[in-house]
Amino acid sequence: MSSFILEGGTALHGEITPQGAKNEALQVLCAVLLTKEPVVISNVPAILDVQRLISILASMGVEVTKIDEHTYRFQADKIDFDYLQTQEFINTSASIRASIMLLGPLLGRFGKAYTSKPGGDKIGRRPLTTHFEGFAQLGAVLKQPNHYMFELSANPLRGTYILLNEASVTGTANIVMAAVLAKGETTIFNAACEPYVIQLCKMLNKMGADITGIGSNLLTIKGVEELSGCEHKILPDMIEIGSFIGMAAITRSEITIRNCAYDQLGIIPYIFSKLGVLLERQGDDIYIPKHEAYEIDTNMDGSILTIYDAPWPGFTPDLISIALVTAIQAKGSVLIHQKMFESRLFFVDKLQEMGAQIILCDPHRATVIGLDRKYNLRGTTMASPDIRAGVALLIAALSAEGVSRIQNVEQIDRGYENLVQRLNQLGANIERVVG
Repeated sequence: MSSFILEGGTALHGEITPQGAKNEALQVLCAVLLTKEPVVISNVPAILDVQRLISILASMGVEVTKIDEHTYRFQADKIDFDYLQTQEFINTSASIRASIMLLGPLLGRFGKAYTSKPGGDKIGRRPLTTHFEGFAQLGAVLKQPNHYMFELSANPLRGTYILLNEASVTGTANIVMAAVLAKGETTIFNAACEPYVIQLCKMLNKMGADITGIGSNLLTIKGVEELSGCEHKILPDMIEIGSFIGMAAITRSEITIRNCAYDQLGIIPYIFSKLGVLLERQGDDIYIPKHEAYEIDTNMDGSILTIYDAPWPGFTPDLISIALVTAIQAKGSVLIHQKMFESRLFFVDKLQEMGAQIILCDPHRATVIGLDRKYNLRGTTMASPDIRAGVALLIAALSAEGVSRIQNVEQIDRGYENLVQRLNQLGANIERVVG
């Protein structure tokens, strides 16, 4: 197990370019299973979760060719369904939650699919009801041969009207990938409309699918006989972009974030501006000046600001922990309300040990009383509980006095590419150690 050891309290300076979007990559990589023709995907992030999924695809029989560091060619003309029933597949797919999105394309193209219970962050309940109810409405039959394995079959899938019980991003993506090859027309209402889903739908249309309503919560999919290959470029990761914005503010750093696809960031810049963070759009780049001080807005009636997560175009839950950390050194107070996951705020005890003034009201809500630079956080030893909390702790440590040690950083590796090297290029002092 690896750790980061870092000396905090140093302002950073320079330029940084975000990686390809993790959550988009995990969807479009699964979509290569929908055709026997080659699919080329660029701007693929070199992160642990993506590498695990590519490894699963290769073990399934997909021909994977690495063209350069961030570009891959996939050809799924032969799929080994025997492998999908092995203990090796069960163990591997259980290490990554995105493995659940293999079901939709396999079911759509072959009429059968297998998966184990997926892994991922332990951030609260993450039921799969939306996925399986959607498949059932398309005509799939679910069996569970054992405690670890799910088996789906359909002969064939047929289009229908589907009202999702929640606007699940992965649920929407999975059902869309199944429906593009179903017989007839499928309508999905209450569909997630995150940029990741938009990108997936655009990619599928390039492959020959017939999807309309892209970008809305009402998708109409006319099934086609087969899909062809295509080329697709993944968007920059908006979670990384938000992380760098918060990091710049709390560490008094002057940073330019390059190639952000700014128009795809939605409400993210606005939320950080409500925390008092000044940012300037420069074409597709974001410039964050050095913040000696920044002040949290209040509501128009003078009441405390509340920041909460919501389905897109609301604020993404993946940046709630970053918003919370950013507020630690602001002037003023904010209520952070994590609605979607009940275990995602449990990392704040480490921030309290560092000197942050945070009141954990309940599993979903925390009040941050900004220190306004009157006191610095103190370095300490802590462990990364999940991807986003791990980076939030890293950002806090970068702003703290003294040395911090962050353990279990493999969690951070799952979502952030070469983070130590990239931050050290900005002037950070971080060392990765094993053990």
